[in-house]
Amino acid sequence: MTGPVGDGIENPITAPITTRISAQLLRGAIELENTEHGVLPHRLPARARAQGADAQLAMAETQPSGVRLAFRTRATTVELDTLPTKRVYVGAPARPDGVYDLLIDGRLAGQGSVAGGRTVTVDMATGSVTNDPGPVGTLRFTDLPDTVKDVEIWLPYHETTELVALRTNAPVEPVPDAGRKVWLHHGSSISHGSDAASPTSIWPALAASLGGVELINLGFGGSALLDPFTARTMRDTPADLISVKIGINLVNHDLMRLRAFIPAVHGFLDTIRDGHPTTPLLVISPILCPIHENTPGPSAPDLTELASGRLRFRAAGDPTDPSRLTLSTIRKELAAIVAERAVDDPNVQYLDGRSLYGEGDAGELPLPDALHPDAETHRRMGERFAELAFMGGAFSRTTA
Repeated sequence: MTGPVGDGIENPITAPITTRISAQLLRGAIELENTEHGVLPHRLPARARAQGADAQLAMAETQPSGVRLAFRTRATTVELDTLPTKRVYVGAPARPDGVYDLLIDGRLAGQGSVAGGRTVTVDMATGSVTNDPGPVGTLRFTDLPDTVKDVEIWLPYHETTELVALRTNAPVEPVPDAGRKVWLHHGSSISHGSDAASPTSIWPALAASLGGVELINLGFGGSALLDPFTARTMRDTPADLISVKIGINLVNHDLMRLRAFIPAVHGFLDTIRDGHPTTPLLVISPILCPIHENTPGPSAPDLTELASGRLRFRAAGDPTDPSRLTLSTIRKELAAIVAERAVDDPNVQYLDGRSLYGEGDAGELPLPDALHPDAETHRRMGERFAELAFMGGAFSRTTA
């Protein structure tokens, strides 16, 4: 692509203006935490984090999927100091540095990465985790248009990112409210971003752009588990449109049996409705995932593949146990739950996740690791969701 590219700081700004990074300059975050270095965006509030003492969730909610700096400026040069935390999985291919997307007046205008930062090394075979410190790095965009413009910097969806300093060569102010609807979405690693190309190309971000709405993304890798504190967070977050994508993580973890699942879904939706009694609410079932369509979890890394340097997953559950959840069972029950609730709640609707990625897609674009979609599939899912939800479905009457 053409346009500014983030790089190092060989040519730092002359007489820069440093702007304090505050909530007024951030979108998509639920809360900011002051740290030794700057501020850390969170996608769950402190009270929820205290109730969910789980390392996977703690990692996922600090990874700023959908979080972006947004400001108005005439600056032609922008520097952002960050301290990223990067994760390495023993035996798996190294992941490239996270991508930051620069948008100018809503259009992608540049990309960059920040080297260095902390490293967390995970051995999936033994469960061991090691932490290594690293330095703050700088993202730099130059040669921006010398006009007043709205600038957004979308943070990498898979790197915990402490924001240290924002420098520009012209003053910065918050972007005025444009009156766009706010879409609050919750889901699994697929909503979090999995293997999308960049933060604005994860399927919820792309769908939000096509639908003309502001995204708050509560997609948490491995952690869409019907947690009550997540429902309370959604209850308490202002939103005009709400969606919840339920299923795959419950199977991944083999977390529930059918008896627990049905009332847990009702309870999760009831809590959301306590704060949003009439807001359009879309319940989305899992996309196609062949290994778990009829075989329950848990999901487990295929150690044979891992030994060859490839990360793939397998279904390790017992398919003969009817009490255990499979994706086929979850879709059936979610459709029934929504139909039951819709009798008294005309603003709740159901979307079969296979309409975003189904059997025909799996033949053309198979899930590379048997669980997560790749960049092209994210794009397809985002475009389809925009068409199904924003351009003629559950959200279409509210976004004009």
